[in-house]
Amino acid sequence: MFKKTILTVVVFLWSAAAFAAHPLITDDTGTQGKGKAQVEINGEYRHEDEDGITENITELAAILSYGIRNDMDIVVGIPYQHIRTKDAVTKNDEYGISDVSIEMKWRFYEHDNLSLALKPGITLPTGDEDKGLGSGMASYGMMFITTKEINAWAFHLNLGYTHNVYKLEADKDANRKDIWHLSFAGEVEVVKDLKAVANIGMERNPDKTSNTHPAFMLGGLIYSVAENFDIDIGLKGGLNKPETDYSILAGTALRF
Repeated sequence: MFKKTILTVVVFLWSAAAFAAHPLITDDTGTQGKGKAQVEINGEYRHEDEDGITENITELAAILSYGIRNDMDIVVGIPYQHIRTKDAVTKNDEYGISDVSIEMKWRFYEHDNLSLALKPGITLPTGDEDKGLGSGMASYGMMFITTKEINAWAFHLNLGYTHNVYKLEADKDANRKDIWHLSFAGEVEVVKDLKAVANIGMERNPDKTSNTHPAFMLGGLIYSVAENFDIDIGLKGGLNKPETDYSILAGTALRF
């Protein structure tokens, strides 16, 4: 149970640091523009049954993106988690603020509907590592992002690396520090103001005892209620055993 909880935390820290166009995990190269901002409130419910253990995780994240230049954003994410695990004998509930993340997205190339960006970031040890809500130390990572637009379609590719640092010896012994990430997403406007999105990806398993890397598939919708206000919903499923069985995602984004 302990390793399973730590695995969930590490995966959450990575996905929370991506800040894609929700419900996508894969990020795009888009930025807010100088002096403009976006506030997102995103939620996710995860369910997993494995080896007689049931785990339900509810996550809520507030994300602020601000354009310091037309091609550069600062992104701050504040996540909250409620982790509930139970087996035939015991039941455990942990909840609270997880590790806060700070990132910078820089779109350094743009030509002929192809754009490239880099997104370095850090997570700060604001979560309680004893409750499985954080790593107890600052961690860092880098994402390389590609976006290609073709008529009504847009395609995104992410290649990433994160280095997790742990305070607790048990966490150090159980988890790999260096995690790679690979994911691909597509989106298309099916009718006015409504986009259909799809996502597939894989990342290195942080559990040292496993060489099977978690892989996922996701589908969802993004609806523009107004020019500067979107709502979204998505369903994410695991493609192999290390990945969470399924997740339900929903969120809002307000730009100003």
